[in-house]
Amino acid sequence: MSLVTPTIVMTIMFSLTMTIIQPSNTNTNNKLMLMFLMSLIPLNDLLKNNNELTMTMTTLIPMPTENICVSITLDTLSIMFLPVSLFITWSITEFSTWYMNTEPKINTFMKYLLTFLIAMLTIITANNMYQLLIGWEGVGIMSFLLIGWWGGRSNANTAALQAIIYNRMGDIGLMVATAWLMSTSSMNIQELLAMNKTSIIPMLGLLAAATGKSAQFGLHPWLPSAMEGPTPVSALLHSSTMVVAGVFLLVRLNPITQNISTLCLILGATTSTLAAASATTHMDIKKIIALSTTSQLGLMMTMVGLNHPTLAFLHMITHSFFKALLFLCSGSFIHSLNNEQDVRMMGGLLKISPMTSSFLIIANLSLMGTPFLSGFYSKDTIIETMINSHINSWALTITLLATSLSAMYSTQIIIKALTGFPRMKHNTHLEVKNTINPLTRLTVASILIGTTTKLSALQNTTTMTMPKTIKLAAIWAALAGVVVANDTTLMLYYSTPKKLSTLHTFLNQLAFFNMPHRFITMQTLKTGQQTSTELIDLWALEAWGPKGLSNTMKPMIHLLAQQKNMVKNYLAIFTISVAVSTVLILA
Repeated sequence: MSLVTPTIVMTIMFSLTMTIIQPSNTNTNNKLMLMFLMSLIPLNDLLKNNNELTMTMTTLIPMPTENICVSITLDTLSIMFLPVSLFITWSITEFSTWYMNTEPKINTFMKYLLTFLIAMLTIITANNMYQLLIGWEGVGIMSFLLIGWWGGRSNANTAALQAIIYNRMGDIGLMVATAWLMSTSSMNIQELLAMNKTSIIPMLGLLAAATGKSAQFGLHPWLPSAMEGPTPVSALLHSSTMVVAGVFLLVRLNPITQNISTLCLILGATTSTLAAASATTHMDIKKIIALSTTSQLGLMMTMVGLNHPTLAFLHMITHSFFKALLFLCSGSFIHSLNNEQDVRMMGGLLKISPMTSSFLIIANLSLMGTPFLSGFYSKDTIIETMINSHINSWALTITLLATSLSAMYSTQIIIKALTGFPRMKHNTHLEVKNTINPLTRLTVASILIGTTTKLSALQNTTTMTMPKTIKLAAIWAALAGVVVANDTTLMLYYSTPKKLSTLHTFLNQLAFFNMPHRFITMQTLKTGQQTSTELIDLWALEAWGPKGLSNTMKPMIHLLAQQKNMVKNYLAIFTISVAVSTVLILA
């Protein structure tokens, strides 16, 4: 790879930093566009030669065992993801100039978005665990600030705290892994990858870090709650930053994570299905799309577990475009509906906002895996790879179920929000240039990025022979989801309201929300109450307090006192007393 590549990457990082220092909405959009075009130059070189480059600077902190320095790696993963993140951030910042135009601190908001991007670029270009940890903490801090941007809302503050606490739980794993690797092997990622395998403890730490950051089952409730932030934040958070960092970490370190592949497979398949099932029970359009992100991240984790990191990375790229498009379209609708997010209160948007509605339909079709859209080239390939791998039928079955459920909630959004008649008063927002331009770019990318990737020089697909029925399994599952969604929507529309079933409530509560937020909290309070009242009051005071003192003194009282209501004792004491007195008197 030529020396032009590191120069371009360093120029991009420097330009982003200068953009933060000197904010201007128009200049920011233009600079991001220019940086995106610049990032295509090393990508073109990569597609031709498929080389890798590492750039290491002078040692900053010399240590007896290791020298800490800034080291950047430019390989297939970093150079391919660099233009993706720049393109999506460019589109989101342009959309934000319209969506946040009444915000008094819009320049600060733009600074936060760009800092978010720089932290993600630090992760994808890091060549040692120190830099990766800096970028890792950077995206966590920026997510806290951006989710809680509207700090006057208690829900936003709660969601921001929830995000940082859940991520901190996962970050403990990354810190443990970093400390373990620092004491046993090397911090340099290239040297780590040269090792065949390492201990299970740092690998479990990496899995915990990925679980927290990528919202896998168990540490996933923060992701739907993060929808309390502005929609551009949700779009950036769910597409090319933050949540994909966990999967990216496992993809980057895949050669040494072979001993946790089964755990990744189980975790990914479970997350994908439960999140998709939860999405079918929600009515908040942003929460539906957020749970969709969790489901797709579970699909990527499944591929990591099957030892196909390249496929996970491919789905990460294609997913970034149509997920950003979904969020921006939903933000456009919310802005036009007086901040209404319930899909049951929408309707008729196909007539009111035809272009945005068309873009939303294309994004949903790409999410379903419709042939020849971008999602098809990654999602269907993942299903086919699972069918052709040595995998148990459980993981394959629930992944197909997740595919069907994905089509189901995508169809529900289209039917409830876009068709029928308007169910509330709309604003007169027009589809202006600042709205349509970024949506159009993301739509074109959602259509063409899969085909472009398929035709690229890096694509090396193995020839697989399978029956036509199995080959079309993913499409059949998606069609089944569409049919079921259409039928259930019509049935619910004409049926009388009923009490929700236990399964519906369980899934609507995010399938695991009650455990950390309700059950554990109540058990902790109950245990504290029992400790203070029952253990201390009823046991300590009863055993050692007045009752304990009384019980201790009783035997001594009975031993020393002769008041036992016995006449012979009284007569004996009287006789002895008279005798002693007589003797003393006579003496």
